[in-house]
Amino acid sequence: MTLSERNDVLKGGIILSLICLVICIVASVKVIPVYPSMEQEITVRSGGIFHILAEKPFNVKLLAVNCCIMVSVLFSLLSIILIYFSFEKTQSPEILFIAFFAASFAPETLRLIIPLGKTYDIPSLYYLMVSRIILFCRCFGIFSLFAAGMYAVGFGAQRQRNVIMVITVIALFIALGVPVDTQTWNAGLNMISGYTKMFLLIEIGTFIFTTISFFIVAWLRGSREFVYIGTGAVLVFLGRNILLGADTWVGSVAGPVSLVLGTWLICKNLHKVYLWL
Repeated sequence: MTLSERNDVLKGGIILSLICLVICIVASVKVIPVYPSMEQEITVRSGGIFHILAEKPFNVKLLAVNCCIMVSVLFSLLSIILIYFSFEKTQSPEILFIAFFAASFAPETLRLIIPLGKTYDIPSLYYLMVSRIILFCRCFGIFSLFAAGMYAVGFGAQRQRNVIMVITVIALFIALGVPVDTQTWNAGLNMISGYTKMFLLIEIGTFIFTTISFFIVAWLRGSREFVYIGTGAVLVFLGRNILLGADTWVGSVAGPVSLVLGTWLICKNLHKVYLWL
């Protein structure tokens, strides 16, 4: 993929994120008044070690969840803008997939269909469609980080289109094949889907491979920039896990801080690595 083509993709990501942000703002105005009554219906809390240890002692706050969704979309928009202007004339095979990862947060605004359903009569088919779109984007995002790790260890940059096609097909296959319960949702406004243990293993495996890849490159090249990139990858994975499942104000603060700091470390040091190449 040429530099011009990559920049066009980034522009498309900015437009997508902006549209999602507008939808999120408009939907939030409609749904915030129904949160107090919805909090009485919650029977399932978010999973994950952080949520069990740090959030379980606190009561669910759906307004905090709404803020997390808004932050997710803002993160997507601002990250892609940062990447576009920082790498507009800098070729880096990894950065395209970091941008894909950032873009995968924009459709989180669709989670607001659950509270919207308390105000409007929304057919269950739309819940199913939205759930699969969100699942596809999350899988695509996590696999994009995996691809960034592959390029860091020397995977051929000329195969970008093939890699994009492969991760798209795999993410689509997973999103369409996973059973979804459109009648049940947890405190993070996520509809309950099957194979949660499988997804946990996928995320853990992706986390391990991606971070180790960056640290291996740091050791082979003697580059401290890749040490920072690997550290950023750890923070990004932690922040993503916290933000997507947060159901209290604790998670709504910890998640964005970790995610933003990690993304900044990755982008800043990737720019240093490729600036003089």
